[in-house]
Formats: sequence, C-alpha cells, structure tokens
Amino acid sequence: MPAVLRWVAYPFLFLAGLALIGVALVAIVVVLAYPQLPSLEVLTDYQPKIPLRIYTADGHLIGEFGEERRALVRIQDVPPAMKQAILAAEDERFYQHPGVDTLGVLRAAYANFTSGGKRQGASTITMQVARNFFLSSEKTLTRKVYEALLAFKIENNLSKDEILEVYVNQIYLGQRAYGFAAAAQIYYGKPLKSLSVAEMAMLAGLPKAPSSFNPVANPKRAKQRQLYVLRRMRELGFIDDAQLAEAQKQDLRIKRDVNEFAVRADYVAEMARQIAFERFQEEAYTRGLRVITTILKADQEAAYASLRRGVLDYDRRHGYRGAKGYVDLGQPGTALDETLEEALHDEIDSDDIHAAIVLESGPKLVKAYRRGGETVQISGDGLKFAQRMLDDKAPANKRLRRGALVHVLKDDKGSWQIVQLPEVEAAFVAASPVDGAVRALVGGFDFSRNKFNHVTQAWRQPGSSFKPFIYSAALEKGYTPASVIQDEPLVVSAEETGSQVWEPKNYDGKFEGPMSMRTGLAKSKNLVSIRILRSIGTHYAQDYVTRFGFEADKHPPYFTMALGAGSVTPWQQLTGYAVFANGGYRVQPYVVQQILDDNGNVLAEAQPVVAGDENLRVIDPRNAFLMDSMMHDVVRRGTATRAQALKRGDLAGKTGTTNDFVDAWFCGYQPTLVGIAWIGFDRPKKLGNGETGGFAALPIWIGYMEKALKGVPESSMPTPEGLVSIKIPAEDSGEAGKGTELIYKESLPPPQEQGEPGAPQRMTIPPPNSNISG
Repeated sequence: MPAVLRWVAYPFLFLAGLALIGVALVAIVVVLAYPQLPSLEVLTDYQPKIPLRIYTADGHLIGEFGEERRALVRIQDVPPAMKQAILAAEDERFYQHPGVDTLGVLRAAYANFTSGGKRQGASTITMQVARNFFLSSEKTLTRKVYEALLAFKIENNLSKDEILEVYVNQIYLGQRAYGFAAAAQIYYGKPLKSLSVAEMAMLAGLPKAPSSFNPVANPKRAKQRQLYVLRRMRELGFIDDAQLAEAQKQDLRIKRDVNEFAVRADYVAEMARQIAFERFQEEAYTRGLRVITTILKADQEAAYASLRRGVLDYDRRHGYRGAKGYVDLGQPGTALDETLEEALHDEIDSDDIHAAIVLESGPKLVKAYRRGGETVQISGDGLKFAQRMLDDKAPANKRLRRGALVHVLKDDKGSWQIVQLPEVEAAFVAASPVDGAVRALVGGFDFSRNKFNHVTQAWRQPGSSFKPFIYSAALEKGYTPASVIQDEPLVVSAEETGSQVWEPKNYDGKFEGPMSMRTGLAKSKNLVSIRILRSIGTHYAQDYVTRFGFEADKHPPYFTMALGAGSVTPWQQLTGYAVFANGGYRVQPYVVQQILDDNGNVLAEAQPVVAGDENLRVIDPRNAFLMDSMMHDVVRRGTATRAQALKRGDLAGKTGTTNDFVDAWFCGYQPTLVGIAWIGFDRPKKLGNGETGGFAALPIWIGYMEKALKGVPESSMPTPEGLVSIKIPAEDSGEAGKGTELIYKESLPPPQEQGEPGAPQRMTIPPPNSNISG
C-alpha cells in the first residue's frame, strides 16, 4: 500500500473503528437500559391532578382550588391555530420525526457552535413529555440518553395526536397553570377556542421559560417571545402576511389577578371549598370535583355591585384621608418605569379600584402612573373628593404631591377619579324563604383584602332589626297590632335592672305619647319596645327568639334585648326573617346543592327542607301574617320609606341602628326573596351621626332587589284562618286601612298600662284563652 494511501486509510479506519465502538456502546446501553425504562401506564392511562372547581347554579365558574390549575381538553377540541403555534415554537417537525429530531439536533449543535456559546435546545415535544413525567430537569448526558430512549418508547406506544394531547394538558405555563386550556382562562379569562392568533402565540411561547416569558410577571419579554412565535408561524406557512400584521398589532389584555373569575363570589367559593374539604380532605384538590352552589350569576353580580357602591358612598360621605404613602421619584425627567412598577408591586388593586403614583399634581389636574405603564389624568369632578388634599395647606404627610401613592377609579363615563380603599366593611346575603337556597352572598368589600366572612362569622349587635322578634313574642302573649303603648320617658329602677337606674331614649330623642304597636314598630320607637318586653318578660322573650335560630346565650334576659343589644350574624338574621316571609316555617339557608366527580356523577347532594311542612312550623301562621303586615308599614310609612323607590307593594322589613351608630342594618324581604344588609367597622366604632340602617344599609338592599326582583310579579301572603277585624282609630290602622285591624280571634282588647304617676310603668299580661267577638 502506497504511503499516501496509508496516511489516508489509517485515520479513516481509526475513526470508523471509533464509530463502530460508539454504535456498539449505544447498542449495549439501549439493550441494557431499554428494559429498565419506566412503564408508560401513567401516559396510557393519563389521570392528571384536576383542581376543585366551584360553580354557580347556572354554570359559571367562581372558584378553583388545587396546587395545579388544570382544565383537560381533547386534542380534537384544540384549535388548529393553537396546535400550529405550539409546533412553530417548540417542534416544527413533530409529525415527521420518531421522537428524537436528528436534523434538529444537528441544527442546534451548529447554531451553538457558531453563536459563541449561546445555547439552543433540541428537545422535541415527545422528549419534553418524557422529561415532565419521568425525569428531572438536570442537564446531564445520562438524563439526555434516558430522555431520548423514553421518547422512542413513547412514540412506539402512543400516536402523535395522543402525545400532543398529553403535552397540551400537562405542560407548565406559569401562574400555577398546567396545560393550555387552563392558561387561556388564567391569562385571558376565556376558553381556548375563543383565543385570537396573537393570544395563542403568547401562550405557545411560555413552555420554554414560564417565569421569564410570563405576561403577568414580565410583559416585555413575553411580548418579544410572542413576536418570535408569530414570525415562525409565518415562516412555516401557518399564517399569511395579513394575519401576521394583525396579530403583531393586537393589544393583549392580560388578567393581572389570576384569581379573578367572571362572577365575583370569592366568599361563596371559600365556603364551598370548606364543605368539600370537610368531606373529601386533600383528595378534594386533585380529583376534579365540581361543587355546584345555589348562587345565581345575575343575583350575585347585583349584590356585589350594590354592596361596593354602598360602601364607597359611605366612604365619600366621610371625606378623603389623603395619600397612603410616598415614593421617592427623584427629579422630573428621570426614567421611572422600573421604580414605579417596583413601588406598585405589593400594592393591592380592588377590582376596579387601582393603585397609582402621582407624577404631577395641581388644583385642576393630576397625572398618575398605573401598574402596567398607563398614565392617567384626573381633572374636574374626578378631583372633587380629594380636593382639600391638593391644597398647599394640607397636612404634609397627607398632601397629594409628586410621588404620592393614591387609588383611582374609572367612572361610568370613562373618566378617572381619585378614590380610596374604604376602611368600613359590609355584608349582604339573600336567599329563598321557601327552601333556604342562597342566591347571593358577599361577605365583605374585597376578599383579597379581608377574607373574614362577615355574613357567617361577624357577631354584631342587631339593634332595632331585632325588634320584630320581640313583637312576635308579644303577639303570642295576647298583644295585637292595635295594642296601645305609651311612647314616653321611662325610668327602670336598679332593682329591676340588677345594676343601676336606666333611662332609655328613642334614637331621635323624641317622645310621641300613646301609639299602636304597629306604629311603634314602623317608627322604631325604643320606649314602645322596652315596655312590650317588660310586659311579656325577658326570660320568655329569650326563649322565644330561639325559634328563629338565634342562640339564647347571645341574648341575655335584660331589658336591652328590646333594643337588639345581643349578638347575631347576618346568616342568623337571614334564617329569622325567612320565618316571617314564608308564613312561619324555619328553613335552613344552604349554599351548596351538589358535589360531582369529574365524570358528572353525584357524590353528595343537599336535601333542603321546604316551607309548608308543618313539622317546620315555629310560629302561628296568624303571627307571621300580622308581623308581615306590620313590617310592610315600616316600608310604607316608617324608617324604611326609601325602599318605596322600587315601586312595589310587597316589600317588608326592618331597619336596625345600634347605640351610637356603630352597626347599621336592613333586613327585609319580598315573598320570594329575603335579603340582609349590614355595614360597620371590624373594630366596632361609630359610623357617624345619621348613619342609620335606613341611610347606610338600606341602599345596599335596594340596589340588589332592584335587579333581583325585575320581572317578578307582586305577591302577598294569604290571610290565615283565626283572625278577626276590630275597629280602631284610622291613624293607627296602617295598611289595614279604614279604621280596622286584624287580631287573633281569641285575643282580649289591647292591654293597657298600669302604675302610679312617676313610678316605673308596667303593663298587665293578658290572660290566655280569652275570647273577643268579631
């Protein structure tokens, strides 16, 4: 062999030998390792962790709980453009290669060599599936070999569409979102099928680095990655030039709050979560359970909007408190975006109320920076609320100047205004009095700020809203709506109170002399209520109110019980007022009607009791009818006349204001719906002079009922047997009208007060089983 040939042949043979040895080693590895690869049962019987989801009765998602936010989607239901965006971003030859893309590996190696060290990966979609299910993310040669072998095994056991379906549902996309269907809801608040090409491209860019390309955490890098995916889609012929241009220009609206759902019912969702967890423990968060609540979307939206409006209206009445704090912005003209975003990072937005930092301020114009880069301008009426804090004489630590941290709100006309996050809290709950199904529940102004559920957890004094239960007790003792009681000063001795002399007052400080019990309730006269309680006995009343679901130990047997000095929750008030609304039956409010598994099978179901079952009766139907009649007068001519704005004749209820205006209530109903509204501070303090139940709480109730009762025909309670009509002074007849009043057939004439002048006034208790002719 010539020397030249030897110099060529020996190196070639040497390299060929090395190649053969390499092939042999790979073959040995494959022979030894392949049988040791894990079973693919986890893929062939794919059972991902599906979170617990909470829905309204009419099918709207209101909550989701679990470590992994996931929504399964079949591959045939994935839009073609979504598939194309994924392939363009991750694996353009997915449908051609056998699991490992040899051309892709060579292309990546060349790119890495020529780019001076900038790494380019070559993992296929199948390899990513293998890594996600079976391997760690460590970058070692051994892991890569196993990843490739697993990819081949997967390709031999699953079809391409099956592999892509697993990938589409399993891949992590940031914000606890696993899979593209879940990511569509979390980032855009809509289903996968409703996304535009631009939105799909944004999602398709996430698997490479969910943290770096996350549009919530890093919108600029996310946009760059999206544009890259769109260009690749164009290069591969998935979209044309016009579609590319349109997608590049589209302004993407990303949900900043990943916990935001179409219906604001966070307190209901949390109640439902607790119920599901109590029954299924940790499995509740991984089995794909669906909890169907009794909430209706329209009702919940009306309650949420009305409560927030009522709280903000209260807050505006009590003045602007000034800047929340200040951020050092340096000199005007300095690049500020990062400083501003960092300063706003931990500030809370409350739905449509946004944190902002003042850039410029003056008496007629304020410019402020909002999270995400928007600069808003506030002028005219938008400055009225905060006007005094724009004055140079305003306190230095509250004045609105450059760097001040404020909150802004866009009004119905699209103009910005300065507002503030309220300190006061509120609650609202509404339910059917027939079976107790809760239709709307708002446990506070903002769940993200305060997770304490004021509907179920807040023990507050009910004030005058408790009087109907005392009046109901009096009817059972022989009183009637026509009973005449003195509204005049009263001195209760220390002997009777057990402590010291008590001289109660009316909330308005006025005394009007003798009046019927009906008028006393309509005008919420404290002295009338105290005299009634004094007559029937505090221990009797304490026992009687337990019929409505109240706890005896929360209502000590003192005369102050007549003024609502005990403790109740709005949930208990709902139960109690439902008794009056349904004719005397006690039904239990409930918020969950069904729990289903991921296949729709019923695992648990509510079995509500329904009004009409005599086993549930807690008060005489005549008692319920007369109390309903008297509470209609509270709306017609008493402390709740503002409710007449609804222009309905079938509304009844009672206002409640506690001593020194600490709590404000309105508890009312229409025969098909009971609603309870409350407003007050978490740490009880004065709401302010004039902040009565009729002024502060009733508007919340009205705002809800206006929407909830739209289209509902008026109705009334049928008159039960056993009532007779008597003649009374016309001014005391209320809705009975024409100088008549209905009373129990066996009642005596209205009890009259007795006692010596100047002595504590007492009333006789009518003897039972007395008759009066009608």
